[in-house]
Amino acid sequence: MRSVTYTAGNQITLLHRGDEYFPELIGAINAARAEIWLETYIFALDGTGDAVRNALGRAAARGVAVHVVTDWVGTGHRESARLKREFGQTGVAHRNFNPWFRRGLTRMHRKMCVVDGAVAFLGGLNIIDDMVDDGDPQVRLPAPRWDFGIKINGPLVVVLQQELQGQWARLGPLPLIARIERLANMRGTRAASGDAPAVAGLVVRDNFRNRTTIQRSYLHALGHARREALLVTPYFAPGRKLRAALESAALRGVEVTLLLGVGQFVMQDAVAQSYYPKLLRAGVRIVEYRKTQLHGKVAVIDGEWATVGSSNYDGLSLFVNQEANIVVRDAGFAASLREHIMTGVAEGTRVRLEEFSNTPWHQRLWHGVAFLLYRAVMRIITLGEYN
Repeated sequence: MRSVTYTAGNQITLLHRGDEYFPELIGAINAARAEIWLETYIFALDGTGDAVRNALGRAAARGVAVHVVTDWVGTGHRESARLKREFGQTGVAHRNFNPWFRRGLTRMHRKMCVVDGAVAFLGGLNIIDDMVDDGDPQVRLPAPRWDFGIKINGPLVVVLQQELQGQWARLGPLPLIARIERLANMRGTRAASGDAPAVAGLVVRDNFRNRTTIQRSYLHALGHARREALLVTPYFAPGRKLRAALESAALRGVEVTLLLGVGQFVMQDAVAQSYYPKLLRAGVRIVEYRKTQLHGKVAVIDGEWATVGSSNYDGLSLFVNQEANIVVRDAGFAASLREHIMTGVAEGTRVRLEEFSNTPWHQRLWHGVAFLLYRAVMRIITLGEYN
């Protein structure tokens, strides 16, 4: 297990929602001259997906080597087959991640792109229309999905490209000895060195050398928090360690705020709400966001440490799936992200202990049953790691 490597000299731009993210992504693809590496959980067959797919096709037509990895479950097996066919017609190389669960239950939940080794994108945004529910394409959202990505220029881009190239190689035909060697030499994050100021680092979760790296980055940041911790996620069902870290920070006087997405999945909401009483008693402020689908996975701690990425605070993201976050140590970036989070908090509904304590008994029972079912399933999937 390794800790995060920070590199200095990066320019990191926060992109809020698809109307900021996709023009930047497509612009970089249109300017590509040599190579494009892209991974996404969902690559929807809608207007947004068409725009990105057409840009990739144009890049391939002018001689750019284009590599695309999509998750077989997230994108859908029929959609994945169509994408592979259409990408093949335009010269785009495409690979599915874990079709028919041949590699177990793990999903590739990352959203990353690197163009020409010079510019990178990462975050929570799938390639999908901002106004369409990502769980049901027939459902229109009341407002654009609330999500974040980042654009990166600087030395960190090389780290992301290595990660993407490694993924591509692992999904292709590779002799057993070469595969073992690649796993042994997988790029893992490691301790920073030198005197240069720490700016940003890539933090990944996989099932080899980075099994709990993302969770450890949160635990470390919360353990050192002094004043304020703002954390945002659409799916909240962390293990005991992360819940304890939230409670511990609040009990020692840190103003801890959880901004949670609700309303998408009934079972998920019930599991999240089963944790509310203990968190609220510890002093954690919980705010539910209902204006539209909240999909951002971001955090800011003490106005100095910030993260943007694909990892939710649930068992699947923290213990099963492949995820990728960027950790940023930059006051200006943290201030910009904090402003967006505080706007989301102002638009949400605060959950108060005295009101939640009056929840009818049958709802409390449902919360408890949902938690027990979820915990049992996750313990089976994670071979006991989730608790």
